[in-house]
Amino acid sequence: MNDPNGLVYFDGEYHLFYQYYPDDIVWGPMHWGHSVSKDLIRWQHLPIALYPDELGYIFSGSAVVDWDNTSGFGSKNTPPMIAIFTYHNPEAEKEGRNDFQTQGIAYSTDKGRNWRKYEKNPVLSNPGIRDFRDPKVIWCKHDNKWIMVLAAHDCVQFYSSPDLKHWIFESDFGNGIGTHGGVWECPDLFPMKVDGQQKWVLLVSINSGGPNGGSGTQYFVGGFDGKVFVNDNSPETLLWVDWGKDFYAGVTWSDIPEKDGRRILLGWMGNWQYAQKVPTQTWRGAMTIPRKLELKKTGKGLRLFSEAVAEMKFWHNEKLKLETGTVSGKKKIATLSQLSVITGELNLVFKVGKAKQFGLAQEFGVVLTNNLGEDVLIGYDLTGKRFFIDRQHTGKIDFSDQFSGRHYAPQVLESEIIKMRLLIDVASVELISDEGQTVMTEIFFPNEDFNMISIYTKNGSIKVIKGSFISFKITSPGSARPGCSGETQSRLNT
Repeated sequence: MNDPNGLVYFDGEYHLFYQYYPDDIVWGPMHWGHSVSKDLIRWQHLPIALYPDELGYIFSGSAVVDWDNTSGFGSKNTPPMIAIFTYHNPEAEKEGRNDFQTQGIAYSTDKGRNWRKYEKNPVLSNPGIRDFRDPKVIWCKHDNKWIMVLAAHDCVQFYSSPDLKHWIFESDFGNGIGTHGGVWECPDLFPMKVDGQQKWVLLVSINSGGPNGGSGTQYFVGGFDGKVFVNDNSPETLLWVDWGKDFYAGVTWSDIPEKDGRRILLGWMGNWQYAQKVPTQTWRGAMTIPRKLELKKTGKGLRLFSEAVAEMKFWHNEKLKLETGTVSGKKKIATLSQLSVITGELNLVFKVGKAKQFGLAQEFGVVLTNNLGEDVLIGYDLTGKRFFIDRQHTGKIDFSDQFSGRHYAPQVLESEIIKMRLLIDVASVELISDEGQTVMTEIFFPNEDFNMISIYTKNGSIKVIKGSFISFKITSPGSARPGCSGETQSRLNT
């Protein structure tokens, strides 16, 4: 699996569709896989929703509930769920044509269990742009019309429609703005309020050109009038949803009820530099923990803040309160003997004081280790004022020369207090810091499960003023170590 697709909420269920090839663990003719959840944490796999056909493979896209039945596929009492996706025609691509990607739709009137493709697909033909894909559709209340934002090579285009069937071009965005190290993909557009004022956020994934190489998801904040998006920041300003190597194609759920009001994001934990080479068997690819997004004022303008969804509490098991005090060198804080498995939520608060404080460690953080001496470091570099994840000694690293290394994210809050929230799984870690403004996601493949968590320092000491570890409930039996035989899925992302 890779890109999350068609994230939509309807009648008590969160739907997650995703890019999927059922016959192998490498990329192949794309389908839409399908899962549903009532709480964003525990997921039920459903049959494949969309299969390739004579028009091509089923690439990325979105889904909406057509509440007013503008499409005519349902009724007022039975509003249809509409999937909007890219057709990728491999034969036309082989012929050297540039119009091999078009946009199609399908609909369901039974809560997404069965789908029927529109007989007049495609609904949006290709004007001759080689990379013309990944439609995200929203309902624009102000103009009473549907809006589509679509990736078009290294920019995005906006289209509008009254009925999801007939689309007209409105504008484009991106020329000379943001980063253009590769093609733009998987855009998303949504409104967010700040102090009663409505602003718009545009997400765009890019491959390559990410903050630590390869894939990444950038964002823009500005205004949108139903036709044109205007960026509030300077053209060269780069804003990243996640600084880690393994966050891509991040998009948000449609149709979250107003009484909930959240904007919930999901990303794919992968990087196209090595996504098809990672050392797993029977499966490849997983999603991040769903994250709640907020737009807040900062000294540099409006910025996105992320936090794990509150539903994570349903996954909490035993909570360990950690000892506080000064650490110098390495201090074990949790082992496999205390926990069922080293997966959980680790919260730590460090006090760094003033930078010239005598004896203050220039590097500190968390180290996950196993009996083979493999480890992954999640830490903070005081000199560079930046966070990092170091996976140079995590186990299996030789499958790609782009995988190993130390990857950085800048600290954006000026503070003597450093907070780290880590969501630790058997094959991944998600770091949330700077009150949610700095996020990093990375995967790893130890030869044995990590069975110990320690705080470590280099060249000095650090004061821990607060800490806790909450283990996750485990419901899937057997080993979850990547690369072993049998069913080997990340426990949180099964």
